[in-house]
Amino acid sequence: MTRQIPDRLQRYHPGVEDVQPDEPQLAQALTETMLSISYKTYADSAHATRSVHAKSHGLLGAEIEIHDNLPAELSQGLFARPATYDAVIRLSTTPGDILHDSVSAPRGMALKILDVEGERLPGSEKSTSQDFVMVNGKVFNSPSAKAFLTNLTLLAATTDRAEGLKKILSKVLRGVESALESVGKEVTPLKVMGGQPLTHMLGESFFTQVPVRFGDYIAKLGVVPASENLKALVDRAVEVAGDANAHRHLIEEFFETETAVWQLKAQLCTDVGEMPIEDPMALWDEDKSPYLTIATITAGPQTAWSEERAEQVDDGMKFSPWNGIRPHQPLGQIMRLRQMAYERSAAFRSERNPTPVTEPRSCPFGHGAPSSVVEDTGARVFP
Repeated sequence: MTRQIPDRLQRYHPGVEDVQPDEPQLAQALTETMLSISYKTYADSAHATRSVHAKSHGLLGAEIEIHDNLPAELSQGLFARPATYDAVIRLSTTPGDILHDSVSAPRGMALKILDVEGERLPGSEKSTSQDFVMVNGKVFNSPSAKAFLTNLTLLAATTDRAEGLKKILSKVLRGVESALESVGKEVTPLKVMGGQPLTHMLGESFFTQVPVRFGDYIAKLGVVPASENLKALVDRAVEVAGDANAHRHLIEEFFETETAVWQLKAQLCTDVGEMPIEDPMALWDEDKSPYLTIATITAGPQTAWSEERAEQVDDGMKFSPWNGIRPHQPLGQIMRLRQMAYERSAAFRSERNPTPVTEPRSCPFGHGAPSSVVEDTGARVFP
């Protein structure tokens, strides 16, 4: 199959970012707003949870295999040589409070790749892992950091209030979103507010939404279903009305016997004018630069969620785009502002819960046994 590397690529250099003078103030305001959510939920439950993506639905051990046939443009950073790593996957939804699954919000996949070598990003020197934080949409939900702060402030004001009204609003917004998608319009803010379609979470694709350094280059990353059993779940509607944890139960049921295989892909930036770094809602043209496979992620049959795993991962781990190696430095204002907020959120949990937040050296529960019933999908073959 033809390798679809663009003819022209944007090389990384520090000048690709446009750092604004008010960013320290924005970072502080964003951090305080996120922590206000954590303070509220902690006051109600006496348990400290994440400011966003508080509810986990799947906590998986996985294995990631870096492909051995990558061209030089994709053989960058962590992906510079073929290797196999253990990993932890956390599947979640975005609100900072633990809601009934009928309040349907965007889904997240946080990927922690373990025992990674390389020069560390500032603040992650004591870690040996590489985190990629992704959501099931290709672009961010706000056009700027200031707009994101405004939206987050509004959401913070609704934390832990009137879950019944949230269920009703979510149902209405899902109808609006469905109508818009039927005419080819996907409105990200509606999904953030509760308009995410009620579909099987294991059928989702997940994206960094905003770019990261990719060694000598710049890229957005994505994780997409590769095995046929995952592809069969794409856009599959699910019923959650009577089950507050329906997504978790569906994921648990799947991993009782099944193996999941995803492809990890990179979309390389060709030009910062056409594929901007600082515009978080910019959709990069896939005709000019398609997502290309760089690794395979496999999670075998296992206990996909348990109280013990929640203590180990939900309480004991953080996932931050700033936990990693310099060749995968987060880029753009949204990423820059996340650094303080994520660190303070992790510290909040670590100071209050019996299980402190630490960086694992190995997966505490393995990546499951391979399933003999999963077909060879060709997921390991470039592209």
